[in-house]
Amino acid sequence: MQATVRSFDEVTRSGSVFLDDGTVLEFGTRAFDAGPLRLLRTGQRVNLATDGGEITYITLSTFPIPGA
Repeated sequence: MQATVRSFDEVTRSGSVFLDDGTVLEFGTRAFDAGPLRLLRTGQRVNLATDGGEITYITLSTFPIPGA
């Protein structure tokens, strides 16, 4: 699934994204740390993996989701 970064806190390594339908989803430190990134910027396109509505993995849209 793809989304656009809405916010990102460099200290907590957590934030939120907009899905293409406008829905806002939050992601925590664990989802960010699961991927290869060091930082995100507002407006970046990202790929997400979710489980039960919770984001479990986030990375740039140009990077693959492991196991997908």
